[in-house]
Amino acid sequence: MPKILLVEDNEMNRDMLSRRLERKGYQVVMAVDGAEGVSKAHSESPDLILMDMSLPVMDGWEATRRIKQEPVTKAIPVIALTAHAMAGDREQAMQAGCDDYDTKPIELPRLLEKIENLLPKTAS
Repeated sequence: MPKILLVEDNEMNRDMLSRRLERKGYQVVMAVDGAEGVSKAHSESPDLILMDMSLPVMDGWEATRRIKQEPVTKAIPVIALTAHAMAGDREQAMQAGCDDYDTKPIELPRLLEKIENLLPKTAS
C-alpha cells in the first residue's frame, strides 16, 4: 500500500482528503506545518508528498526545498497544492523542487492521476 505524506494545516482539508485517499487504497500520514512535513519525510519515508504551499512555521516552498536537498528524501515526489492559482505559481513550485502542481479546491480524479503518474512503480 503506497504511503502518502499529506502536509496540510487546514483540518477540514486534511480530514476530507485523507479519508478520500484512504478509500482509494493509500496509507496517509499527516503533518500540519512545513517543519513537521520535513521531519515526517525523514521518519515516515513516504512514497509521495502532497504539500500545501501556505503553511505555518515553514511554508511549503521552503519545506520542499529542504526535502529535495537531503539525500535521504530528495527522490520522494512532491505535488504542490495551492489555492493561489496565480500566473507563475507552477513555475515557482517547480523551482522549489516540486514534481507536479495542483490547485485547490481539489478535484480528486485529477489529483489521483497525478499521484499515480508520480508514484514509484514499485509502490503501486
